[in-house]
Amino acid sequence: MSKRKILLIEDDTDIARFLRSDLEEAGYEVDHSADAMSGLVAVREHTPDLVILDLGLPDFDGTEVLGRIRRTSTLPIIVCTARDTPDEKVKILEGGADDYVVKPFDSRELLARVGVQLRQHGGAPIEINGIELNVQQRLVRYQGQEVRLSPTEFNLLSLLARQPGRVYSREEIEREVWDGRLPANSNVVDVHMANLRGKFRDVEGYGIIRTVRGIGYALRS
Repeated sequence: MSKRKILLIEDDTDIARFLRSDLEEAGYEVDHSADAMSGLVAVREHTPDLVILDLGLPDFDGTEVLGRIRRTSTLPIIVCTARDTPDEKVKILEGGADDYVVKPFDSRELLARVGVQLRQHGGAPIEINGIELNVQQRLVRYQGQEVRLSPTEFNLLSLLARQPGRVYSREEIEREVWDGRLPANSNVVDVHMANLRGKFRDVEGYGIIRTVRGIGYALRS
């Protein structure tokens, strides 16, 4: 089996050296970029399986890198940041990051998070509260029973399953699932969520999706 490829975008040479060593010891193939522009080139040319992204890059901010990658790719991105205020964390996640770690961090924590993201975006099914979601096969089961979803319903569930328990706002959902192209004051998100709930109720999957009034939706963790 070929090694999974990790792209590390980090300008601190000491941090990059230690992380590269730990990742390679864990069995990954690692490519390193020390600035934003070379990192974007590496994403395009080397097709990594996952990106570990520092925000404090010398040429421009890592949030810009995050946004540019997200315009063309859904590959998993873990942000490494010293910014630990709630507003900054929300901004990182809403900007398209799949996960983040706050510096300083234990490399074991980062390796665990890398493993989770690769499982979720790879061939192994995601398993949450009786739900088995296979992204590659676009197949969903609940307690062993297949749940037949439309393409849009599957995309909605996949989005919520990225971070179970996290509340996704309607704006985030519109941006991720519909590319932000819904008309103003549209109830399309709510209608699709209701349909998704109904299909889980049909297989006795009650309370799978949580509504946070006035904010959005979350998958119960």
